[in-house]
Amino acid sequence: MTRNRIKVRPGDRIFKNLSVGAGVIVVALIGLIGLFLLVQAIPALRANNVNFLTSRIWETSDPTHLQFGILDLLLVTISTSLLALIIAMPISLGIALFLTQYAPRQLARPFSYVIDLLAAVPSIIFGLWGILVLAPRLSGVAEWLNRNLGFIPIFANGNVYPNFSGTIFTAGVVLAVMLFPIITSLSREVFERTPTPQVEGALALGATRWEVIRTTVLPFGKAGYIGASMLGLGRALGETIALAIILFIPRGKNFDYSLFDGGATFASKIAANYSEFNNPTSAGAYIASGLVLFVLTFAVNFAARSIIGDKKGA
Repeated sequence: MTRNRIKVRPGDRIFKNLSVGAGVIVVALIGLIGLFLLVQAIPALRANNVNFLTSRIWETSDPTHLQFGILDLLLVTISTSLLALIIAMPISLGIALFLTQYAPRQLARPFSYVIDLLAAVPSIIFGLWGILVLAPRLSGVAEWLNRNLGFIPIFANGNVYPNFSGTIFTAGVVLAVMLFPIITSLSREVFERTPTPQVEGALALGATRWEVIRTTVLPFGKAGYIGASMLGLGRALGETIALAIILFIPRGKNFDYSLFDGGATFASKIAANYSEFNNPTSAGAYIASGLVLFVLTFAVNFAARSIIGDKKGA
């Protein structure tokens, strides 16, 4: 017996090779970026006079006596990103469900365009809006939280008290607004692909609209929603200009685990001190912090892939 062989067309072979080549190039570029950061950071790490991971000191103006640690940068970066994600996730979920399950098509389409257009607004506009418009209006909310819930450490007096403007609280709210279009758009696309027979079957059995969402839409789109949220978290971790404008950096005061602290994230610290890059050794300190951000972003993406894989497997 002769086996039937599938004839591979030249066009399919070319497309396959191009796709594989593109994937290899992307992986190679990422690896080269990581290698570049590591090579550039090693001289500064060797010259560092404090513990890079646990120190809160950042003195890089004198290349002969470097003292830099990332603990404060790491805590501020994680705090602002998590606050933004906590605010953005439920609101984005509600918007996505409204647009796909409740809103009439005549309203859903233009509303979706408006949400998508938010992603096109430059970061500097969000930063200026946040510090000039939003911060004065949020100061009353911040003062109320500080006055009534100050016994909880995250609402206690921060290192910039009594200033309630350039804080992690304000930065987190602005970041949440910046995450809305990312999480909402991707979640909406996933929810719209819920199999129609499942939705119609639930309705035929007498399910209410909420029961349809709870039993069919959310289980089907859960992995996509989590993936969209993790993508938004990656955006928040790397946000630069908006946070550089909003966050107030106190002199001689460290992060004190309060939402009303000031400080700097990895990205905003690098952007605000770009003038020190004239000296290779001092620049290496900032490149080392960028390397940590690079690894942190990879860890978030890896965790997202793991969660999505587990949800699909279940």
